[in-house]
This record gives sequence, C-alpha cells and structure tokens, in this order.
Amino acid sequence: MNPPITYIMKYIKIYVFTAALFSMMLAGCDQKPTGHESDGSIPNLEEATIADLQEGYTNGTFTIREVVQYYLNRIDSIDRNGPHLNSIIRINPDALTIAELLDDELAEGKKRSAMHGIPVILKDNIDTHDNMPTTAGSRALANSFPLKDSWVAAKLRESGAVIIAKANLSEWANFRGDLSSSGWSGVGGQTANPYNISRNPCGSSSGSGAAVSANLCMVAIGTETNGSIVCPSSANGIVGIKPTVGLVSRSGVIPISFTQDIPGPMARTVTDAAICLGTLTGVDQFDSKTLASEDHALKDYTPFLKKDGLKGKRLGYFTKPIGINYKVDSLMAQNVKFLTSQGATIIELDQLYEDFVNDLSFEIMLYEYKDGLNKYFASLGPDAPVKSLADVIAFNKNDSIELMYFNQELMIMAQAKESLDSPHYKEILSKMLKAVREEGIDRIMNENNLDAIIAPTGAPAWKTDHVNGDAYHVGSSSPAAIAGYPNITVPMGFIEGLPVGISFFGRAWSEPLLLELAYAYEQGTQYRKPPRFLVSD
Repeated sequence: MNPPITYIMKYIKIYVFTAALFSMMLAGCDQKPTGHESDGSIPNLEEATIADLQEGYTNGTFTIREVVQYYLNRIDSIDRNGPHLNSIIRINPDALTIAELLDDELAEGKKRSAMHGIPVILKDNIDTHDNMPTTAGSRALANSFPLKDSWVAAKLRESGAVIIAKANLSEWANFRGDLSSSGWSGVGGQTANPYNISRNPCGSSSGSGAAVSANLCMVAIGTETNGSIVCPSSANGIVGIKPTVGLVSRSGVIPISFTQDIPGPMARTVTDAAICLGTLTGVDQFDSKTLASEDHALKDYTPFLKKDGLKGKRLGYFTKPIGINYKVDSLMAQNVKFLTSQGATIIELDQLYEDFVNDLSFEIMLYEYKDGLNKYFASLGPDAPVKSLADVIAFNKNDSIELMYFNQELMIMAQAKESLDSPHYKEILSKMLKAVREEGIDRIMNENNLDAIIAPTGAPAWKTDHVNGDAYHVGSSSPAAIAGYPNITVPMGFIEGLPVGISFFGRAWSEPLLLELAYAYEQGTQYRKPPRFLVSD
C-alpha cells in the first residue's frame, strides 16, 4: 500500500542490498538463467496455470501434495539458496498436511472449487490463524499470532486452496517513514526483482509479486492502498487486480486506510487472477464497506474473459504519466496502436481530477492509519505484543534494526491526529470523494462515453539503493486508488529486459468489463516471459 502519487517519491524510497546480502547474491547467481527444473517426481510446472494443475489432478499425473512439495522445493532453491530472491518470510509448516487432506477429498470425489489444491502465498499483513505469525514485516509483530483467520485466508481455505507461505513486503505496507525501501522489512530483509536481482520489486506487495513471477506459487494475494498491487505486478511481469473497495473484505488485514485499502489477487495470467478473485468476494459483517458489494459481487468472473473484448470499446488514455520516461512513452504508444487495431477507440485525457485530491488522500490516510492500527492491535487480544501505534513507535526507537535505513515519520504524524470523529476528517473525506468520483472519474467517463481508462502502470524496475533511496518516477495508480475503483495491470512488454505493465481502470464495480479488456489484451499480445534471475552492475 503506497501513499498518493505526489508523496510516492518522498515516502516510497528504496535502497541497495547490504554488502553481505549482495555478496551472497553474487555467490549464487550469474548472468545466465538458473535453469531450475522439476525435482523429477512430477513434470516441470514453471508457468503452469490453475487449469494445468486441475487437469493433472484429474488425470492422476500428480497429487496436490507433490505439487505443494514442488513449490516448496523452488522456494528453497530460488528464494533462499540460489538467486536469494528473499520474497518469503515464512513457510507454512502445515502445508503438506493440508495438501494430503485435500488429496483425500479428491479421492472421495469432492472438489471444492477451481482453487482446490492450488498453492497460494499471502502477503504478511494478512492474518492467518495457524502456525505462522502475521508481522507486516515489523519486528514488533515478529511473534504475533492472530486469534482468527482473515476473511481472505478463510475464503481461500474454504475453496480448497493451500496457503503455503507468507510473503515479504515493504514494512507496514510502505507507510512508516522517509526513504523507505520497497520490499524491505525488519523481519524479512530486502526482496529482489527476479528479472534482475540488483533491481527492485516495487511494493508494498513486493514478495507476492516476486514469488508469483518466479513460479514459487500459482497465485499470491497482495494488498493495495495506492499502487501496492499494481506496481509490483508491473515490475515483476505479472497480472494484478486491485478490486473496487468493498468487493473483498479487509477483516484481518493490517490496515492503512479504511477508505482505500483492498486485498487482491496477483497471478501470471488474467484467467488465474479472475478465478482467484471470485473466491474472495462476499459480504462480511466485520467490514462495512462490503455491504455495498451485495448486488455487484460475483463468484465466477471467467465468463467475461473474451478474446474479442476490445472490439468496439472506448478507452480513455490517461496521459499525465507520459513525458517522464521516453522508453515507457514509446512502449505505451506501440500498445495504443495495438488496442486500436483490435477495434478500440482511444480518447486522450490529461487530467482526471484536481490536484488537491492527492493532498487530501494523504491526510485522510494519517487519520485512518492511527484508528485502524489501534483497532487491529485490539483484535489480537490481551497477549498482543503491541497494543497501540504509540507502542510501535516506542518499540522502533529501541530496536537495533528497525530504524537502520529509514525513519518512522509517517507513524509519528499519524499518532498526532485526532479520532475519526474529527469534523475536519469528515469534511476532507467528503470533499475528496466527491472530487475524485462524481466530479472526477465518473464525470469524465460519462462525458466521453468511456468503457475504461488506460495508462502505463509504471516504469522499469530501478536499482535497489540503500543510500539514495527510490528511483520511482512513473505511476498511474492514484486515480483508481483514491476513488476506491478497480484497476487491473497486465504485462505490456519489456524495456531492456525489464517488464512494464499497462493498467485498465474504471468505474466502481466494473471488474467484469475490465477483465474482458485485460484478457483480450493479454491474449492478443502474450508479453509474459518468465524471469532469468540475472545480476548486473
């Protein structure tokens, strides 16, 4: 989860790996592909899809246990011992046992859903009530075991998915302080980009994006406040869906913003992301935002995946990110031509809302961060390792690692805010939502009769730099993020071997339409290529 775009360059900063970690990388990697193969017990599952696994289970080619073991082996060889991707914080010690139980169900003729037996990794700000702590990457929560599953974890378990691990992330979802490093946490260290491990995976769902791209799981779940699903999806060459706020419950997700937070699937294909999304929807009494989804949420989004989905569509081209990186501009221009060739009409848009909206979004986050964290800590019960945001601030001051690279200025700013009963908070929240929704995105889309809006998701991954911080420049996540509207990013090509994504976003609850567009685009371009784990100067 990232702050508004005007604050990203200040607050989402990134660093080079420490000398020791970098030495480990150099020892384990070279300029050639690693060539990781199957362990011999089952076929190589690199770039496999959910449909491939389900076919294998049905045909008896392999069992769920064998598949889970395959991914655990890849985590061991790639994440921990080979290229040192460092995308995983914790392996689920019960993963193989869960897989065996699901195999037994299949043997009895019971298949829960299309997600039955599918290995999934969760970002480590999503609660699981099991033998894995939920840390947000913070050493203050290193031994924090939630009292129940999050909505997301519970839905995945019900569907028959196997949660095999928790993913590293930008600590506290990248909302802690100045010069923060995307993909760095006090618990997990620095996550690397699988296309070139000297470069950054973006964040804050850094480990989720890197793990999916590196074929360490089939699907991962990330969370976004502003850019934290779509940016790491773009930088790691995968598909990411940031749903409409309210489509998926945030219960049991360590929060930043009640207004903007949302979990969503990250996968190598639009189809797999769509399958996972249907598993996560529903009304949750513990998240009031989900009440609005009752007439909009679906359990199956795959009927909207149409190869001719671009034909006749009117797409707004958000050009504000253009002019920053000429290589991104050129790649985007090529893809606009492709969209036109598929029957879409393109209308250029230079602005979607007034600039003051970004400032209001940031201030609202500060209010909601304090309120949300304090409520989350209360949910951990009397044995919670910290009981308030003030406790976290105090912990960090006394910890030898937490403030090693960047401060906690955002936490301090949030701690100074009043409660959500503040008249000022209510006033700016109302002002922001009106400006970004009915006077912003909705008005512009209605006036131009648009089906969706497109933009480059970001620029190629920058080098991780623990001295000078981030080199993040291009981004288009803020309009959909601040409005609480859906956004899907899909790979749109490579710049010097590094992937870049294109975003499709639009009105509230327009996931079916956006998936239709994203799928048609993906099927017509097929830009996804697996990473090679290179190292460069």
